[in-house]
Amino acid sequence: MKNRIRSRYQRVLLKLSGESLSGARGYGIIPEAVEKTADQIREAYRLGVQIAIVISGGNIFRGAVGNEQGIERVTADNMGMLATVINALALQDALEKSGIPTRVQSAIMMAQVAEPLIRRRAIRHLEKGRIVIFAGGTGNPYFSTDTAAALRAKEIGADAILKATKVDGIYERDPEIDPKARRFEAISYSEAIQRQLKVMDATAFTMCRENTMPIVVFDLFKLHNLKKAVLGEKIGTTVS
Repeated sequence: MKNRIRSRYQRVLLKLSGESLSGARGYGIIPEAVEKTADQIREAYRLGVQIAIVISGGNIFRGAVGNEQGIERVTADNMGMLATVINALALQDALEKSGIPTRVQSAIMMAQVAEPLIRRRAIRHLEKGRIVIFAGGTGNPYFSTDTAAALRAKEIGADAILKATKVDGIYERDPEIDPKARRFEAISYSEAIQRQLKVMDATAFTMCRENTMPIVVFDLFKLHNLKKAVLGEKIGTTVS
C-alpha cells in the first residue's frame, strides 16, 4: 500500500549511473548494490509518486572509452546503448521481486526482452502505478544517457529530473581532488554550462534550460536520499 504523503513532485525522471548497480567496485553488476538501489526506489514509490528511470551502462561498457580504444564511434555507442538494456533488466528484476510492477522500454528494438519505446504507452504505465525504465539511450549514437534523460523527462511531462550520483551535489571542482571545493545549493543552467560542470553534458543542460526542467543532483548512496529528493527536502544541488 502506498502512503499518501504529500510529495513535491508527482512525476519524476530518475537518472541512474551504472555505479548504482555496481557499488564501490565500479564495474559489473553486484546484487547487493542492485538491491540497495531498488530499496531506495521502492521507498520513493510508496509515497505515490510516478517514477520513470533512465539508466546508463558505464559499469559494463562506455561508448566513449571504446572509441578511445579503437572501436569505431557509432559501433562503440551502440554497444554502450545495449549495456543500458542489461542494466535495465537487472533493475527490473530487483524491483519486481519487491512487488513493484515495472516495464522496460527500449529505444532499440528488441521485442523479446523489452517493449518498444512508445511515449503514450509509457505515460499510461505511469498512470497505472508502474515504474517505467527507459533503456537504449536515445537510440542514436553521439548522445549520452544524460541527454536521453532530458529528452524522456520532457516527453513524459516529468516535474523534475533527479540525477543520482556518488557525491552530494554539484561542486565547483572535483571534491575528491580538492576537498575544499565549494558545493552549490542551487545553480542556473547557464552557469552550469559556462563553468563546464561535468555532472551532466552541455546538450542535456541546454535541453533542460530550454524546457525549464529542474534538475536535482544528489547522493544516491546515502540512505533515504531519493525519498528526501521526491519530498522536496533540501538535498544536494538544484539546477533551475
